[in-house]
Amino acid sequence: MAPAVVVISTFLIFVVIPVGPRPVVANLDLGVFYALAVSSLSVIGVLMAGWSSANKFALIGALRAAAQLIAYELPLLLAVVGVVIQAGTMSLQGIVAAQQDGSIFGWSGIGNPFILTQFVGFLLFLIAAQAELTQTPFDMPVAESELVAGYMVEYTGFRFLFFFIGEFGTATAFAALAATLFLGGWSIPGVHGTAADLLGPLVLVVKLMAVAFIMFWVRFTYPRLREDQLQSLAWKVLIPVALANVIITAIIKVAF
Repeated sequence: MAPAVVVISTFLIFVVIPVGPRPVVANLDLGVFYALAVSSLSVIGVLMAGWSSANKFALIGALRAAAQLIAYELPLLLAVVGVVIQAGTMSLQGIVAAQQDGSIFGWSGIGNPFILTQFVGFLLFLIAAQAELTQTPFDMPVAESELVAGYMVEYTGFRFLFFFIGEFGTATAFAALAATLFLGGWSIPGVHGTAADLLGPLVLVVKLMAVAFIMFWVRFTYPRLREDQLQSLAWKVLIPVALANVIITAIIKVAF
């Protein structure tokens, strides 16, 4: 049951991610809220996996994971708030349209991808997503040198495979979400209608792969943090910076 919860929460994110003007499973008005809500369901699966294993290393890994996921949910959410304020909608399709139809200093050649105005939010999103995935340098819940394999230590075969499918699937989902929120998603400036429906999936995949490359590049480059460093980074650095970004975005939105 626990591995299934992790995998299911991953696939639920793709329900609201548009791949064209019309191709989308569910174009919800609260698409951003839905995507972030279902992404946090993995905490339940991780806690269930560690608690039900009757293993102290698994339990410690699960508690570490829960503390980490809860701490980094806040900067992840606040990083997206700036995009919502700028776009004026919580619909992912609306956010894509705002970037496609926008302009930069009156020039609309490439639209207005929010990574230009929300670059701080983009960095915050990537860091928080890396922590949500429990990938290096935030892999304390599964630290092999400390906890054997954390909450997954008692799982083998297909159950172990489900955890890895969930991890890489969630990485793809977060990359797709970041590409939609900050890079314009499926949109190509000046391309609309049927042409956008046909080219949109390919464009989104290219942007998704670019974001995923950055995430895995970090994973294979940096060493693991200590647990106190991880919590300090979230509560003392990322959350204050994210709040400042939200306030500045709101002031600029009202002023201009």
